Amino acid sequence: MLARLRQTLDFMPSPVEDRPGLVIRDPFHFSNATLIIPPPLVPCLEFFDGVQSELDLRAFLVRISGELDVTALMQHLVETLSNAGFLEDENFARLREQAERAFAAAPVREPAHAGAAYSADAAELTETLAGYMGDPASAPAAPKQRVLAIAAPHVSPFGGVEAYRAAYAALSPADAERTFVILGTSHYGEPDRLGLTRKPFVTPFGEAKTDIALVDRLAAAAGAGAFMEDYCHAIEHSIEFQVIFLQHLFGPNIRILPVLCGSYARSLYQGGMPEDSEQVRRVLGALGDLAAKEGDRLLWVLGVDMAHMGRRYGDAIDARAGQNEMAEVTRRDQQRIERMEQGDSQGFWNLVQENHDDLKWCGSAPIYSFLKAVPQARASLLHYQQWNIDESSVVSFAGVEFHSH
Repeated sequence: MLARLRQTLDFMPSPVEDRPGLVIRDPFHFSNATLIIPPPLVPCLEFFDGVQSELDLRAFLVRISGELDVTALMQHLVETLSNAGFLEDENFARLREQAERAFAAAPVREPAHAGAAYSADAAELTETLAGYMGDPASAPAAPKQRVLAIAAPHVSPFGGVEAYRAAYAALSPADAERTFVILGTSHYGEPDRLGLTRKPFVTPFGEAKTDIALVDRLAAAAGAGAFMEDYCHAIEHSIEFQVIFLQHLFGPNIRILPVLCGSYARSLYQGGMPEDSEQVRRVLGALGDLAAKEGDRLLWVLGVDMAHMGRRYGDAIDARAGQNEMAEVTRRDQQRIERMEQGDSQGFWNLVQENHDDLKWCGSAPIYSFLKAVPQARASLLHYQQWNIDESSVVSFAGVEFHSH
């Protein structure tokens, strides 16, 4: 039996003009390999399903190649996939164990996206963010009513400048002393669970301090609904991007509580509310207790994107920001934002559940979790935006502020 191809890999058409085919890479970074499977061999990947055997693959290769001796080709394909860590076999188990053990033992959470999504040089990053947001020294005076929370994108900062600016401009210098509870989308974590870490977050600006006491309180209250030292923190960008903006505004030594929110997949695909699960009910209760006890000492930051439409995301359309089908996406996004403005968590989730969230919002779990944990929160939309992440795919997102009702 052939080992199963991992279901958590990224697949995309090759962007290399003289090397067409299917690109495969590992978003978990258990493996740093990137493979380009030539077009004739792409159908071979279907045989790596944990059910079919080498005999099945061999017969297929004989049929497409016209050669009787395909042993070398078959072995090369199997070994290449295995050595890359792309099969569910012993090599992958070893790579995963090594990566998870290394993260658990590390004293800090190192930046995963510096040098790619943003500059790894502190001076360059300061200049870039100042261009995005303006000089923090010129920040406006504190608003009459203290901001309870903001929601900002987690797209690459250069793609969401206006929305990032709108969200973070809602903060004031007086917020520097608060603990920032950053609820980030967990793109790769387990559904219905929180991913926690006690590690400080290192960026080019310095080390953001994680409030270990709050982490431990949340972990104890959430029980099995929280996973401590979740490896997903090592690779996730939804929190990292918020940290650099907060450090830009308030200096490197900010105090944070980083929380990755797994999707509420059971509710999304099987129906019912997320808290129909005892585990989720305990998670939401733990967040709510934290909010009630800490009050204004906390400032909640939601690292969330909204709709994902177009060919990159499996849709049979060439999506253009604000045009054609995306105009309807804008209308539906606005409906969900209106529920956030009303503090209507159930109404928000009912809209998310429509068509099993065919808008593919990448932030519904953190938003719902926050609305349940802080029921007095009412949103105000500051800026809504759509961005072509490539020529045929669009992501939507917004800058939002929340105040107490």
